[in-house]
Formats: sequence, structure tokens, C-alpha cells
Amino acid sequence: MLIVFTGLPGCGKTTIAQLLSKKLSAVYIRVDEIEQAIKYSNVLRDDIGSVGYEVASYLARSNLNLGTMVIVDCVNPVFESREMFYQTGKETNSSVIDVEVVCSDPVEHRRRIEFRLADIPGHKVPEWDAIWEMEYTPWSSPRLIIDTAICSSDDALSKISDYLRLKSRSIT
Repeated sequence: MLIVFTGLPGCGKTTIAQLLSKKLSAVYIRVDEIEQAIKYSNVLRDDIGSVGYEVASYLARSNLNLGTMVIVDCVNPVFESREMFYQTGKETNSSVIDVEVVCSDPVEHRRRIEFRLADIPGHKVPEWDAIWEMEYTPWSSPRLIIDTAICSSDDALSKISDYLRLKSRSIT
């Protein structure tokens, strides 16, 4: 199973994705870390485009082929990146579950962004204005939506666990 966490920076997706990864003993792949490593290597310093997503997809594929559950943590802003993960699932005969994390309270979301510290060496946390200028295509496919403005991390884990149980029954 491939679980793809998506959403704008500062919504809480990394916190929840990491907690779920620990709970499920799943492989955790974070696109921000891949992109930072690529930038650090000086191969592609500024505009790395979709390379981080491509690497994440390949890492997910390797682990799914081993029978390991994989969690990918990424913004996943456009149809092409979403389709890439669906294709990875298809190629590995793995189900793909999308979890979109949002923060519906703009005041709280902004507070999180403005007080957020980078947890990846060398990573520059995006500023509030940059987040709202990001390309983010609205979803049209089914997904679980977690709103961290009204849901704690523990509540989110419970909702996701329930959703995964439901989806597992419908797959088998």
C-alpha cells in the first residue's frame, strides 16, 4: 500500500505522516528531504522541477516491490505528480491512498508558517506569501481530507486508521 500525504506547507502533513509511519512501521519518504539533498549536491541548485517527485516515486516503487507499506510526504500540487504516484501503485500492484491535509483556519495556518523552524539542514521554510502563490490544483479524485484546524494529530491518526481499514476491506 502506498499512502500519499499531500497539502500546502504548514498544514501539519509531515507531523501526521511521520506519526502514521511509526504506527504502521511503514517506509517514510519525504520529498522536501530529497529536494534538499539534490540542492546540496549542487547538481541542480535552484530549479529542480519534478526531480524530487521522480526520486520519491522510484524509492516508493523499490519498497513496494519488497512488500513494504510506503508513506510519501509531499505537497503534490499538480495532476502530473499525483498521476506519477498512481502509476507507481499500478506498476507494483499496490493500492494508493491519498490523504490531503488542510488547515481551514487561515489565521492558524499563517501562525504555523511564521513560527515554523526548518527541520532539514539547509532547508528554507517557505514564507506565507510564497505559499499562497504556489501552484496547487484542486483535487478531483477521491481522497481522505484531514483538517488540522479542527482535528488534533491523534484524531487524525484515528481517522486515517479507520479509513485504511475501510479501504483494505474494499480492496480484498
